[in-house]
Amino acid sequence: MAGLGEAVEKMVQTRRPLADQTAVHDRVYEAIRQALITGRIAPGKGVSLRSLAAELGVSPMPVRDAVRRLVAERALAINPANKRLSVPSLTADRLEQLSLARLWVEPELAARAAANADASLVRQLRAIDADVDEALRLGDVDRYMTANHAFHFAIYERAGADVLLSMAGGLWLQVGPFMRVVFGRVGADGLVADRHAEAIEALETRDPEGARRAVAADLSEGMDKMRVAVDAAS
Repeated sequence: MAGLGEAVEKMVQTRRPLADQTAVHDRVYEAIRQALITGRIAPGKGVSLRSLAAELGVSPMPVRDAVRRLVAERALAINPANKRLSVPSLTADRLEQLSLARLWVEPELAARAAANADASLVRQLRAIDADVDEALRLGDVDRYMTANHAFHFAIYERAGADVLLSMAGGLWLQVGPFMRVVFGRVGADGLVADRHAEAIEALETRDPEGARRAVAADLSEGMDKMRVAVDAAS
């Protein structure tokens, strides 16, 4: 989990100093949440609340609050025997459920975003996708995970569908650690065939069904790689 303390420090530096504890709790929650989304918390590796607080450089109280929220979102699990935290195991059945949920929610968000797309969004997506490509070229897993998430959610946030957006965020929390495992197993060469260019083209032409197809294909191909990794581990 190296880098969690740095994540909190960056959040503190980019926000005005606030005395109230709500701000601290929110920053800790966001730091752990981003660590899950980008896969910096490895599946199956247990960690205690105390060690997590030490890594973040905060007291246990905001960590306990953040963990409670993330357990409710099914992003973390607590072992009742020793109270240690871990990313829940990804079984074939759980992966299938996550795949079904993502393929319903995320393409729908993309289709809705197409109706609201404009030149500013298209420029933003092209810049982010260039960062994705550069991360793949360098084999930089942290940069790839961050940029890939930013690409998808720049689209989804334009949909104007808060309920679906919240669902998509929860799903990415659950699959993020396993996306990183797939990256480590297949390498950059196995991830270059994304559908981002097709999604950008559909958004530029405000084509909802084209955006739906591009995002669905992107998700399906990524989840297929994850399925292979799960099968190999079982």
